[in-house]
Amino acid sequence: MRGSVPRSDPQRRARGTLLRALLCVAAVCVAAPAPARDRPMRVVSMNVCTDQLALLIAAPRQVVSLSHFATDPQMSALAEQARGYAQNHGRAEEIYLMAPDLVLADVWSSPATMAMLRRLGVPVEQFPPGVSVEEIRGRITRMGEVLGREARAAEVLAGFDAALAAIVRPARRPRAAVYGAGGYGYGPATLEGQILSLAGFDNVVSGPGLEWGGRMALERLVMEAPDLVIAGADAGVTGGHSRAQELLLHPALAGLPRVARLRDARWVCGTPQMLGAVADLAAIGRQIESDKEKAKQ
Repeated sequence: MRGSVPRSDPQRRARGTLLRALLCVAAVCVAAPAPARDRPMRVVSMNVCTDQLALLIAAPRQVVSLSHFATDPQMSALAEQARGYAQNHGRAEEIYLMAPDLVLADVWSSPATMAMLRRLGVPVEQFPPGVSVEEIRGRITRMGEVLGREARAAEVLAGFDAALAAIVRPARRPRAAVYGAGGYGYGPATLEGQILSLAGFDNVVSGPGLEWGGRMALERLVMEAPDLVIAGADAGVTGGHSRAQELLLHPALAGLPRVARLRDARWVCGTPQMLGAVADLAAIGRQIESDKEKAKQ
């Protein structure tokens, strides 16, 4: 019929094909998951506790610098593993020049450093201190997330849980105190207090005002008559370096069961390494319990 539109219009078919293609692409774009965040490959840790978590979880060569405490065996339970890494002193200028794509810090790290790094566009992840078991587990999981190493963090977490479950504690809870220079006692809410509790001990440093620790008079400590006093690393071994440390050599402490050099680097940070301190202390508790049973016979 003259003047009618042909049934087959090449341009119309082309437009239809293009429309179907675009709709298909749109459907794919909607259904596709969002791309994963790039894994940071130049990580700088400026805190001794994040140092150790990063060493446990990071991929090889993912970390480019650790804090200057990382290789100090009195501060870091992974001092040997930290050797060979570049060190930093937590200054914004030196860290920025390392061109990091992620900085690991503590919530107590220098606010000025944190603010400067963020103004310079450097991503910073600050970790809260881990004291309780759940807090430590949370730190392990979070480190895995920020490093893009979730599977490795799950392995570390499984090892932590297994090591905790394997600790054999004394059946009856002996009483103990962690006592430091100047008569400072560590309360239940501190990492030291948590280690005591996990090892099966009751903490004599407790009560109003002592949840997070505080000064405990030597007279009160003696009157409490704990089964064990855990003193500083050099208590009873040297004369100390200050009058505050000299207190730990007071004759009044001589009559109390005590142990020196137990508080090592494993007592510093809430990491899986602290379970080694728990296991050692639990063994001492079992020995105390055994000695008490023998004394009754």
